[in-house]
Amino acid sequence: MALVTTKEMFNKAFEGKYAIGAFNINNMEIIQAITRAASRLKSPVILQVSKSALKYAGPEYLKRMVDAAIAETGIDIALHLDHGPDLETVKEVIDAGFTSVMFDGSHYDYEINVAKTKEVVDYAHARGVVVEAELGKLAGVEDDVKVDAADATYTDPDQAVDFVKRTGVDSLAIAIGTSHGAYKFKGEAKLDFDRLATITEKLEAAGIHNFPIVLHGASSVDPVSVETCNKYGGKIEGAAGVPNEMLRKAASMAVCKINMDTDIRLAMTAAIREVFGEQPSEFDPRKYLGVARERIEKLVEDKIKNVLGSANSL
Repeated sequence: MALVTTKEMFNKAFEGKYAIGAFNINNMEIIQAITRAASRLKSPVILQVSKSALKYAGPEYLKRMVDAAIAETGIDIALHLDHGPDLETVKEVIDAGFTSVMFDGSHYDYEINVAKTKEVVDYAHARGVVVEAELGKLAGVEDDVKVDAADATYTDPDQAVDFVKRTGVDSLAIAIGTSHGAYKFKGEAKLDFDRLATITEKLEAAGIHNFPIVLHGASSVDPVSVETCNKYGGKIEGAAGVPNEMLRKAASMAVCKINMDTDIRLAMTAAIREVFGEQPSEFDPRKYLGVARERIEKLVEDKIKNVLGSANSL
C-alpha cells in the first residue's frame, strides 16, 4: 500500500454526495487517531500539513509516520500540503512524497493568483501531484494565515470558472461564509449555499464536470470540548463553529473535501487539561497523550458518520 492522490477519492465523493475529511496533523497521536477511526469506518481520509506543521515536525518525519499508518490500516490516504505559501514549499513537500498540494494565492490580486497558481499546477502535474487552490478570502486565523473580517470576500462564481479554466487546478477552495479558527460566527451561523450551487452550475455549463469544491475553516467547534478546556483552566470564550447539519448539506452538494483543524486541537487540549486537572501528579506523557488520542479518534468517527457521510465508501 502507498499514498494515493485525491483524484479518485473526489470522483467517488462527488457521485456519492459525500465529502472526504481533511484533518490537520502535527504528531504521531493525531495521525494514529485519525487513521484508526477512518479504518474502522472504511473511509478514505486526507491528512494535511500546514507550513507551521512542517516547521514543527519536518516533512520526512510526517511522511514516515503516515507511511506507518498506511501499513497499519491499509486504507486510502492522501498526504496534502495545506495553505502552501509559495512554489518553494510546494517543491519541498513533493520531494518528500506528498501526493497533493494546496497553493494559497488568495491574498494576491486576481491575475497574480492565476499566474502563481498556474506555475504550481505545471510543476505538480508534471510529477503526478494534484493541486488545490483558493479563490476568495476566508476570515480568521490558522497558523500563518490571518485575515481580518473586513478583508474577507466571497468567491465570485464567474471568476471561479475563469480561474479553473486558466490554471488547470484539480479542486478549488471557495469562500461562502466559513472562517478559520475557533471564533467563526457572531450570532447566527450562515453559509451561502446559493453561491455554492451557482459556482457548480457555471462550471458544469462551461464543460467542467463534477468539479470538486473544498470548504476550509469547517470545524464545528464542539461546545463540550470548549467547556472542558475552560473548566480546567482554559480561556476559550465565545467560540462558535459551523453547525454539523450545514456541513452535511455542503457535502451532499459539490463539496468533496471538508477541512477540520480546530476541532482536533480542541479535543486534544480538552483531554490533556482534564487529565492534568483530575490527576495533578501525572507526568507520564503516554497517560495524557493516550487519552487525547482516544478523544480525537471518537471525534473523527463522529465526523465521518454524521458530517462527511464517507463511511463504507472504500
